[in-house]
Amino acid sequence: MAMVINEEQQMLKESAQGFLAEFAPVSELRKLRDQGSETGFSDNLWRQMVDMGWAAILVPEAYGGLEFGHVGMGQIVEQTGRTLTASPLFSTAIVGVSLINLAGSEEQKTELLGAIAGGELTTALAVDEKIHHAPTQISMTAVQQGDHYLLNGEKRFVVDGYSANKLIVAARTSGSAGDQTGISLFMLDPSAAGVEIERTDMVDTRNAAIIRLTDVTVSSADLLGAEGDGFKALSAALDIGNAYLAAEMLGIAQESFDRTLQYLKERKQFGVLIGSFQSLQHRAAHWWSEVELCKSIVLKALKALDKGDAKSPVLVSIAKAKLCEVVELATNEAIQMHGGIGMTDEYEIGFFIKRARPAAMLFGDYNYHGDRFAQLCGY
Repeated sequence: MAMVINEEQQMLKESAQGFLAEFAPVSELRKLRDQGSETGFSDNLWRQMVDMGWAAILVPEAYGGLEFGHVGMGQIVEQTGRTLTASPLFSTAIVGVSLINLAGSEEQKTELLGAIAGGELTTALAVDEKIHHAPTQISMTAVQQGDHYLLNGEKRFVVDGYSANKLIVAARTSGSAGDQTGISLFMLDPSAAGVEIERTDMVDTRNAAIIRLTDVTVSSADLLGAEGDGFKALSAALDIGNAYLAAEMLGIAQESFDRTLQYLKERKQFGVLIGSFQSLQHRAAHWWSEVELCKSIVLKALKALDKGDAKSPVLVSIAKAKLCEVVELATNEAIQMHGGIGMTDEYEIGFFIKRARPAAMLFGDYNYHGDRFAQLCGY
């Protein structure tokens, strides 16, 4: 497997880099924060992304998409990490599209995937119920009553849950918490009776929510896949999501390094450039080598997803665990090498650590994926 991107993927990467640098620099995130944006992203920017075709990249051609693949989309997501761009791209065009494509019926795919590709629909996955990611520990119940289900329970840390047009909810139709069987997926209208959505303020200014369902009625037609058989599709979609979180964190780590390297070349202390200090050179060299290693593992995971490789779950967990480790190193070093100003709001470098921490926690942190890797390898 060649560890390089092709010409078309490189062109997409450069296009994304130019577009985001012009229309979604870090200063735009600061503006959203200072304005107290309820959605956490710009509707106008999202519309521009849709017009660029980004919402359609993972949608199969049969449903009005581009079907360009995970490596291609990964180049875009890496660039969003560099500019800390907030949008529904991850929750809708990646996780939402993947779940619908994996579990949906032909009728659901035709209706929903085309709407996402056209920017008419946004989605949010509601899976976790505790502080830490645990997809098998689902307690939310879905009790069948005739031609509909009655949902009760609470979901936490639902990314874009406050703004999404549709929620994809993982609930238990049988079994108990800890079982992989008995988990079902439902498409839910957030305006339905009994749905309570509480917006939460995140350190990265992103839109997340706590969602409480009390006797919420969902039609059997809104069931994604077979009843009780949703974990396979959910697990596959979470792998896809984690590969992109790794790609985003790669962008964060790379941009943090580039900005800090430039600062080392400009900042003087005791009359000399601090970049001439050997201790800082050693730390920067180690940091650079870790980021270069991450480029390979993220690309490997994305290529495995495109090929449908059976080892994809292992490679994704390696990528997510490694990037959790390196993005922490990168953002910590960026703050420290900037010195006192790195802690101030005046400089943008502090925004990177604020996004890095939630991204690392979402869908499983270093400990979760290190443990999952060990289990998948038979340990």
